[in-house]
Amino acid sequence: MDDHSPERVRTKPDTTSTRFARAQPRGPGRQSSAASTLTIALAIAAVMMSTGALVGQQADRVRTEALVRRATERLQALRQEADRLASQETTLLGELRKLEVARQIAAEELRQIETDASQVQTELAEVNERLQQLEHQEAADRPALRARLVELYKLGQGRYLRLLLSTSDLRRVGEASRTVAALAQIDLDRVANHRRMLDEVRTVSGQLQVRDRHLQALREDAVRAHAAADRAAQARSDLIRDIDQRRDLNAQLAGELQTAQQHLRLVLSGLATAAEPATLPLRPFRGDLDWPADGPVVRRFGRTAASRVAASNGIEIAAAEGAPTRAIHNGIVAFADTFVGFGKLVIVDHGAQTFSLYGNLLDLAVQRGVRVEGGQLVGTVGASATGRAALYFELRIDGQPVDPLQWLKKP
Repeated sequence: MDDHSPERVRTKPDTTSTRFARAQPRGPGRQSSAASTLTIALAIAAVMMSTGALVGQQADRVRTEALVRRATERLQALRQEADRLASQETTLLGELRKLEVARQIAAEELRQIETDASQVQTELAEVNERLQQLEHQEAADRPALRARLVELYKLGQGRYLRLLLSTSDLRRVGEASRTVAALAQIDLDRVANHRRMLDEVRTVSGQLQVRDRHLQALREDAVRAHAAADRAAQARSDLIRDIDQRRDLNAQLAGELQTAQQHLRLVLSGLATAAEPATLPLRPFRGDLDWPADGPVVRRFGRTAASRVAASNGIEIAAAEGAPTRAIHNGIVAFADTFVGFGKLVIVDHGAQTFSLYGNLLDLAVQRGVRVEGGQLVGTVGASATGRAALYFELRIDGQPVDPLQWLKKP
């Protein structure tokens, strides 16, 4: 019989089916093995999910703890600044009090000088009036005096002889001589007294004029001293008002940061759950933000008087092409793509209408919607519009551009 006949084929054992049948459990035992395999797979998946969840929870905890430490450090810095501002204000208040006393003294000195000057002016007016009266009297008496002096001159050395010849009584000669001499002496005394009075009045007038000029100089000095004290006091008052505003802002920022810190601690203790990933507000970190890139500032915020180019809403930081660009604070990437005028641009939303912009990037390291931490890479430095490698960085607070140099750490 041919080996390929139907009978031979039917009687030939099916080794493949036999092996498959041997490999499979029969009856209830087969179902039990399948269930056991599924249970093991589900258990492994559960363990992996649990492990992943634990790893994620641990990562969130580490991140939250880091935020709490940063908030604590910044709160300490804000409190130290508050103490420094309070000390400065106390010092300024002391200086202001001293300046107010100095201003009062200067005002009193000025008042006294003006009183003395007014008195001197009154005395000077009286002396000048007396001088004018004496000069007028001298002018009025001058003709009569001149006539008598002429008569005396005409008598000369022969006056006794003329008197002797003009009188018949010799006893009268002595009397007449003495009378003429007495009249002459009276006239001479009047002239001398008048001259002496004029000299005295002129001397007093000169002294009063000197004193008046001295008082005027003192008055000008006192006015300048009073004005200087006013300016100094106003300057101290302005500084105190500025410090008051800074202290109010400091207290507000510290309050915001303390609220965030307390929430983070509640999250860590398990008493609260974060609906969103834990974050810190940006505003309390004014002046303490890390730089987005290393390098000098080659273009500043705004427009200088000597600059003819349009005002800039940000700054440009010169850096090597391909240098890392990092987020200045935690937030969510609101934009990561090419934008006209900015090249490749990343915008990070820090909440409360605060944004940081990173332009002229060579490459992007983040995508829209992802959360970034402070210091995390967002891209690399590319070429600016001028052709040089530089990062364009802009900061917006309450939706308005501000000078980033006032917010970044001092280099």
